[in-house]
Amino acid sequence: MKRIYVNEEWCLGCHLCEYNCAYANSGIKDMVKALKGVEINPKIHIEESGKITYAVSCRHCEDPICVKSCISGALSKKDGIVCIDKNKCIGCFTCILVCPYGAVRPSDGHAVQKCELCINNSTDMPACVKGCPNKAIVYEER
Repeated sequence: MKRIYVNEEWCLGCHLCEYNCAYANSGIKDMVKALKGVEINPKIHIEESGKITYAVSCRHCEDPICVKSCISGALSKKDGIVCIDKNKCIGCFTCILVCPYGAVRPSDGHAVQKCELCINNSTDMPACVKGCPNKAIVYEER
């Protein structure tokens, strides 16, 4: 299965992956209307540690502990992708606590959010990958 991988040595810390993610998941066709004057809440985020920057995204684990810990059944694995049903999420944040990668985060509402590889955006690859100018984020099988 293809997954998102990050080459830290190429990450510039430009945050374009975050903007592209937020735009792709906004449902708005115009990027300026979707993002201007809005505090974005992307499903991928940049971490900075000294001079090192890297993108953090869901790893879609083989045996995801976040799915096992979800008491409402909002998280599930479909075709290798860990997905969230926001209507089932009760906002207990247990999945946030157990994710070893910090990839599950609070959303603007009561539910959590995480990368779902842009499966709902009908694209051939995730928006963060397409928007990375330095190719630090790749979508491939390893």
